[in-house]
Amino acid sequence: MANALVSIQIIPKTKNGEDVIPYVDRAIEVIQQSGVKHEVHPLETTMEGDLNELLDVVRKMNEAMIEFGSPNVISQVKIYFNPEGASMDKLTEKYRP
Repeated sequence: MANALVSIQIIPKTKNGEDVIPYVDRAIEVIQQSGVKHEVHPLETTMEGDLNELLDVVRKMNEAMIEFGSPNVISQVKIYFNPEGASMDKLTEKYRP
């Protein structure tokens, strides 16, 4: 059972001011390869699952940015933790058509 939602906006620095979109695409690939439930939004991506697993994905995303050529990266992370269960669908169901 999922006990956390983690939203992340990853902001990689590029060496020569290049477009960051390929870096962001790589970060999203890390999430996709992890297999965790997630939703990509315009300014952040939200993941749902076990808190420890999600934090590990965040770590891997940051490492992937360095491996991809970024000298450093800023990650803005929001965490919703509920040991009794956490669900994107449950928190947003009243806003869905």
